Amino acid sequence: MRLVVITTVLVALLPGPAAAAVAPTHAPSHVEGVLPDGSTYVMDVPARWNGTVLLYSHGYVPDGAPNPAFNAPSDAVRAALLDAGYAQIGSSYPETGWVLERALPAQLSTLDTFRARFGSPQRVIAWGTSLGGMITTGLAERHGNRFAGTLSMCGLEQGGVANWNSTLDPLFALRTLLTPGAATPLVRLPDQATAFASIGQLTAALDAAQATPEGRARIALAAALHNIPAWTDAAQPRPAPGDYDAAQRNQFGVLHLTIYVGLSWRQEAEEHAGGNMSWNTGVDYGRMLERSSVRDEVVALYARAGLSLAGDLASLAAAPRISADPGAVRYMAEHISFSGRLIRPMLTIHTTGDPLVPVQVQHAYADAVADAHRSVLLRQAFVDRGGHCTFTTGEMLAAFRTLQRRIDMGRWPDTSPRALNRLAARLDPSAPPAYLDYRPAPYPRPFNLTH
Repeated sequence: MRLVVITTVLVALLPGPAAAAVAPTHAPSHVEGVLPDGSTYVMDVPARWNGTVLLYSHGYVPDGAPNPAFNAPSDAVRAALLDAGYAQIGSSYPETGWVLERALPAQLSTLDTFRARFGSPQRVIAWGTSLGGMITTGLAERHGNRFAGTLSMCGLEQGGVANWNSTLDPLFALRTLLTPGAATPLVRLPDQATAFASIGQLTAALDAAQATPEGRARIALAAALHNIPAWTDAAQPRPAPGDYDAAQRNQFGVLHLTIYVGLSWRQEAEEHAGGNMSWNTGVDYGRMLERSSVRDEVVALYARAGLSLAGDLASLAAAPRISADPGAVRYMAEHISFSGRLIRPMLTIHTTGDPLVPVQVQHAYADAVADAHRSVLLRQAFVDRGGHCTFTTGEMLAAFRTLQRRIDMGRWPDTSPRALNRLAARLDPSAPPAYLDYRPAPYPRPFNLTH
C-alpha cells in the first residue's frame, strides 16, 4: 500500500509535457551558504532534477529570534517535491522583522546563486507563506518575468499600508472604549520599552473587560473592526452558528496577539519606515462594522448587555484621530503594497479562520487585480479551517500542482473545491482536505497602488 501511495504522489506531481525534459542524473545536492548581504541560503537538488526550481519565501521572524534559511513550508512538503524531482531554494533574508525592502533582493540573489552553481532552470516558481506570501506577491508584481508562476499561501495580500491601517483599528477601539481618556501610545513608538508599556496597559484593560457583559460586547466590536473570525484555532471545535459567547472568547484570546503585533511589531516596522505609516482620520467605524463578517455577533452581544452600540460608535467617531507621516506611508507603499499588475499566473490559498491575517485580505488583492484588468491570471482558493497557515500537506501540494498545470497548459485547470480536495486526498491520504466555496467579506480598509 505504501508503494502505491508514493507512486500516486510522484505521478501527480511530475511536470506535464511542457517541461518533460529533465537535467542529467547526478548525486542529490544539499547546499548551504551565505549571500553577499549576509543572508544564509539553503538549496536542495534531487538526483533527477526535472528542471524546475521552487523559490520559497518564509514568514515573519521577530527581532532577536533565530533566523535560519528555509526552502519549503514543511519537511513533508519538501520531501514529496524532492521525490518528484523539484529543486528547492530559499534564504533567511539579511535581517528579521519587517524586512520587505531587503527580502526581495535576497531571494533574487538566492536564485542567481543557484543558477551559477547548477545552471539555468527550465522554469522557476515562487511560493511562500504568511509574510513570505507577501514577499512572493511582491516578486510576482515587480519581477514577474523571472517566474513562470507564483503561489501565495496565507499571505498578507492586502499590502503593507492596508495591513497597518487595519491593525490600528482594533487597538484604537480598545483604547477608546475600555480606557476612555487614556493616552496610551499606539503609533510613533520610539522603542520596544514604549511598545511593551502600551501592550501592558491595553492587555490589562482587555482582561478586565472580559469579566463583564458590557466589556465583552466592546471586545467583540474591536474584533469586528479587524474581522477576527469566530473560529481561530484548528485544534479547537468550531463555534456553532449563533454561539456568540464561544466566538467572543476566541476573539478575546486572539486580541492579545493583535495587541502584541500591533505594538511590538509596529515599533520595529516604524523604524524601517521612519515614522507612523497608518491613520484613521476620516474613517467611519459604523460603516466598517456594517461590512464586517462578524457584525451579527456584535449586535447580539450589545443587545444582551443592554449597551448602546450607537453610543459606542459615536464615542469612536468623536475620539481624537491619528494621522500618518507621509514619508512613512510612501515607504510602506514601496515596501510593500500592491498594484495587482500580474504578468504570470498566481494562485492564492487561505484558511477561513485565520486570526493573524484575516481571510478578507484576499478580497483586497482580488480587487487590486481586477482594477489592473488582470483577473484572468489570478485564482484564489479557501480552506475551511481555523488558524494561520494551518494547511495540510495535501492541500499545499494540491495548490502547487494546480498552479503547475496552469503553467503547463496555458489555461487554468479545474480550481473548484471539489477538484482541489480530490487532488489533495490523492497526494496526502492521511489528512482530510477542506477546500470549500467561499467569498470573503470586503477588507476593512483596502489600499492598492492603482488608486
